[in-house]
Amino acid sequence: MTSETAPQDGVPAAATDAPATDGPVARDARDFGIYARTGGWAFALKVARSVRPGGQPAEGSEKVSAKEFAELADCSPDRVMRYYKAWDMAADDGLVPQFEALAPGQDVELPEADLWLSYYSSRNSATSVRGTAITAAAEAEGIRPTKALEVAENPTALRAAILADPSTAQAARQALLDRVKEDPALQTEIARDIARTDELKKAVATEAKVADRIGYVRQIVEKGEVKTPAGQKIEAPAELRAEAERHLSLIDELDEGEQAGEWAAEAYDTVRQLVVEAVEADPQLRVQERRTKFYSSLQKATKVFEELTLDDALDLDDIYEDDMVRQLESLQSALDTCIAALRRSAKAAPAGPAAVPAPAAPAVVFDDDPASVERALAGEDPEPVPAGEEREAREPEPAATA
Repeated sequence: MTSETAPQDGVPAAATDAPATDGPVARDARDFGIYARTGGWAFALKVARSVRPGGQPAEGSEKVSAKEFAELADCSPDRVMRYYKAWDMAADDGLVPQFEALAPGQDVELPEADLWLSYYSSRNSATSVRGTAITAAAEAEGIRPTKALEVAENPTALRAAILADPSTAQAARQALLDRVKEDPALQTEIARDIARTDELKKAVATEAKVADRIGYVRQIVEKGEVKTPAGQKIEAPAELRAEAERHLSLIDELDEGEQAGEWAAEAYDTVRQLVVEAVEADPQLRVQERRTKFYSSLQKATKVFEELTLDDALDLDDIYEDDMVRQLESLQSALDTCIAALRRSAKAAPAGPAAVPAPAAPAVVFDDDPASVERALAGEDPEPVPAGEEREAREPEPAATA
């Protein structure tokens, strides 16, 4: 039930209840309603029906150029053209009529307001090649291009946000990783920055070691094989594979922010110990492991010895020192001792099927220190020779046959 208000003296009831339909307030209300429903389309329509398309002659047309329209509107021609281009793109998509179909003052049905920002950019950078790429990337991410363009135009603000906010830094890191896969130049720049920063070099080395250890454990689980300390590839025993799988599952369950270093070290050490135990538990495998290790050390020692050369010495007298001869004599003595031990073993060994020959060994590198030779022939890795240290060599005498 509605109540009626008594009319005021001399004023009809209808006049007091109904809002005015003309006058400045009514016009403002109508303009506000149009903008609320259509957003920037209302202003784009004014530009589209009043501005002459490029290349169209002025004769016989009531429309004006974008420059003249901007002067009448007391704004910049760039602003007018941004509305003009937004209408042009919408017309190409069939949302609004083409410019040629519009006359000054003509009204048409306008799209919804929420579509406006899909066509309009308030920034000049949006029309550049760079701006077009940013716009496309923003649309692919499902965000408004204007936001992405605003960030791109203010790198100082972006830097401040990255420095101050961990979540922004994380987003920037992920974006760089996505981009670096397809940008060789950026790959080079990042690699150079890492190489020139001691902290980053150490961090990369640490993470590489962690990744190698996890890879070692993962190979056991996925391929069912393992590499022994001497370099043999053998089938992983069931117990070893189960232990590797247990450790790997723990590592895979770590959150993204958790450090895997300690977990990887524990998994690697456990698995390596199990590999050693598996080798020692199998007599045949144990013998083959020692033989493989011996040949590996022999190859390294031979390679080192081959690097000892006097070919580039123009005058041997200039580089000669007595200590060189003493070290070579000690080296020869160590070799003689090793050969004699092998010959004794050959005589004591029972007759049997010929052993499978080892792969031809590229020559082994012996350090100038005889102790390195003894370590190598004993199955231990020889200590590396300091970089830049001078080496010399003589042609090794062929070993006498047994």
